[in-house]
Amino acid sequence: MRIEKTNIKSIILSTIELAGLVSVAMVAPGVLVALNKVQKQKRKYEQKYHVNRAIREMIETSLIEYHKNSKGVSCLRLTEKGKEKLKDYAMENLKIKKPWRWDKKYRVIIFDIKEFKRRTRDKLRHWLEHLGFVRLQNSVWVYPYECREVIILLKSHFKIGKEVLYMTVDSIENDKWLKKEFNLN
Repeated sequence: MRIEKTNIKSIILSTIELAGLVSVAMVAPGVLVALNKVQKQKRKYEQKYHVNRAIREMIETSLIEYHKNSKGVSCLRLTEKGKEKLKDYAMENLKIKKPWRWDKKYRVIIFDIKEFKRRTRDKLRHWLEHLGFVRLQNSVWVYPYECREVIILLKSHFKIGKEVLYMTVDSIENDKWLKKEFNLN
């Protein structure tokens, strides 16, 4: 059975983030416990190998670094790059929970992101599409369910707080096609 590299890295980064500084001797056991919950695998030596390899790769790519604590014990800690990678892992699991019944309101996202932030604007469009939003115009997207928290997360992640507006509207002109698109009655 193959262990997902990104899953291991995500668990290691999360473990280090939760603990702050983690003694190098303590990283592997904590991660192994988390891995056991994620994946049922009998050979612990294989898990240890994959964990150690992932830690080496993350040190080489500057996601984590060694640090000596006040007692002289070698510890691992997240770098700024590691914190950003952890946010990326969290974004991968981003979903909007659909309620049992539609409240007959639309959530409209409008943004005005400058040309010099084109990549950010394109990434935002990609995420809106990925989350199930429908494009009304290039910078106007709509979704039928409450999603304020997800939009706040996106705004924070892309550092575009004032450039994105979230609105809840009662109706949109000629919305029959939208209701069909979202499978609403």
